[in-house]
Amino acid sequence: MWRSRSLAFTLDFDDLSRTSYELYKMDEISTGSDSDYSNSWISWFLSSKGNEYFCEVEEEYILDRFNLTGLNTEVANYAQALDLITDNLDDDIQDELRGSLDVQARLLYGLIHARWIVTARGLAKMLEKYKKADFGRCPRVLCQAQPLLPVGLTDVPYEKSVKLYCGRCEDIYSPKSSRHGSIDGAYFGTSFPHLLFLVYPNLIPPKSGPVDFGRTTADDGNRRRRKEEPEIPAEGFGETISTAAVALKADRYRPKIFGFQVNEVARLQRWQEAVRDKQISRLEDLDV
Repeated sequence: MWRSRSLAFTLDFDDLSRTSYELYKMDEISTGSDSDYSNSWISWFLSSKGNEYFCEVEEEYILDRFNLTGLNTEVANYAQALDLITDNLDDDIQDELRGSLDVQARLLYGLIHARWIVTARGLAKMLEKYKKADFGRCPRVLCQAQPLLPVGLTDVPYEKSVKLYCGRCEDIYSPKSSRHGSIDGAYFGTSFPHLLFLVYPNLIPPKSGPVDFGRTTADDGNRRRRKEEPEIPAEGFGETISTAAVALKADRYRPKIFGFQVNEVARLQRWQEAVRDKQISRLEDLDV
């Protein structure tokens, strides 16, 4: 008898103290544990598995509508999604649009996140994660486990997944985890890693020194082109592909800040491309 009354009291207390949003989060299909949940949607989102690349966007930044200019045209149910992110969503609306609002809230937070991380305070938060190598390390041996930075190949959502940029070899890689590999690259933007190195030039990893082992920049390009060579299909049965043709088809990543190439990097790449063109001409003359 006493146990049944105690149990009933406990259930009544829980029902009174638990908010409808917490019930929503309990029903939400997530890979995180129950202990990961908190009273804030942003805290819940950041604690979910697969979202380790994201940093917390300050609420003051989100509530300033000037920072969100233009996002209302990219996100359906924009007002309700914003209310969900800031924990101001009406309970009735939440029950009606729970599934679709969650998707739109993730999209909205991702687009806000891309704008936040290029601000002074956003860069400082991402810098902390970079120093802890939260984004992983470069798989290239001669980069000596250089920490990576997330970058998008486009600022338009739903086009390209996030990639990881290495400041030492200046190349990009796909995340090892499939959870991270499914993150939209637009949630980090095309400018973030290069703007970080521009604001914190002391973090730019050296390109020369003992870690280079006497190699040149042209050697790096040749090594990347040799790595990509097996992926180029032959145009005919038994037909061999010339080295010059492989070099012409090889693509490279071009760092940009707000659509413009970084001056020093652009100058270096122009010199590298001039050297490559000379090598290709020599290979074509030799019919290699």
